Amino acid sequence: MAPVFTNSNGCPINEPFATQRVGKHGPLLLQDFNLIDSLAHFDRERIPERVVHAKGSGAYGVFEVTDDITDVCGAKFLESVGKKTKIFTRFSTVGGENGSADTARDPRGFSTKFYTEEGNLDLVYNNTPVFFIRDPSKFPHFIHTQKRNPETHLKDPNMFWDYLTSNEESVHQVMILFSDRGT
Repeated sequence: MAPVFTNSNGCPINEPFATQRVGKHGPLLLQDFNLIDSLAHFDRERIPERVVHAKGSGAYGVFEVTDDITDVCGAKFLESVGKKTKIFTRFSTVGGENGSADTARDPRGFSTKFYTEEGNLDLVYNNTPVFFIRDPSKFPHFIHTQKRNPETHLKDPNMFWDYLTSNEESVHQVMILFSDRGT
């Protein structure tokens, strides 16, 4: 028996690689649901890059409790010595895009996801004790300074420095970023 092809709704398609036309060699018909469905899926199959922390790598592992801390913590995954919990840890740059250099002056991100019986626990960190902003409403604007200019497709150092000089709370982070600790 030949394989049965279906569309995204699960309906069988007799001729999955044929398109509806006006006559044998005429133009395509917009009523061809299979063609429209196939092209719509094709257009949407690309997963966009993360806005921040795009470049990174990670590993699965196991977290094992080595000391009794039940006197200070009630989390079930920490309740007994020797108890193991599956984890995933990821390391990344903050502003780097896929393909960017590992040596860029950029804070580094670090996150661990614990898969516990009570649900997932996510711990997220940066490698510096401060960040460029204090007010979360400034985050989108700051991240735009880290990305390529949408008109030129180039990094824009003027945008970066303009942001920093307009937001004095960034000074501490900039001093760390441009020290030996920044790479």
